[in-house]
Amino acid sequence: MKVVFLKDVKGQGKKGEVKNVADGYAQNFLIKKGLAVEATKEALSRLEGQKKHEAKLAAQELQAAKELKEKLENITLEIKAKAGEGGRLFGSVSTKQISESLQKNYGIKVDKRKMECNEGIRSLGVTNVPVKLHPEVKATLKVHVKEE
Repeated sequence: MKVVFLKDVKGQGKKGEVKNVADGYAQNFLIKKGLAVEATKEALSRLEGQKKHEAKLAAQELQAAKELKEKLENITLEIKAKAGEGGRLFGSVSTKQISESLQKNYGIKVDKRKMECNEGIRSLGVTNVPVKLHPEVKATLKVHVKEE
């Protein structure tokens, strides 16, 4: 019996897949538990509609990420911090501080976990911070740390 999987089933198939499985397994387990439905014309057309909708959403996310990349690359974010001799900071500027400053000054919300600055910024001057906005889109944010 052909079924369309509604959820991932370990060892059988992933969500959205159409597979041929044993009749008893399909009737007594997959369909009964709501893990799959019988592959009728209606179910297949609904699956196609879902795939088109998901593709459209993915394209919109990619476009939004590209627009955000344009904005971020035109910004030089200024952050003030206490520093000692030789331009060394007392502590460091973290991704959390960068994220909060970006939200407060420019109204752009970027999750601190998307910034690839593991140790933080420990010196004065301009630092390029890579930001992963989307699996296909990476932006570079310039952060200028000034002495307070």
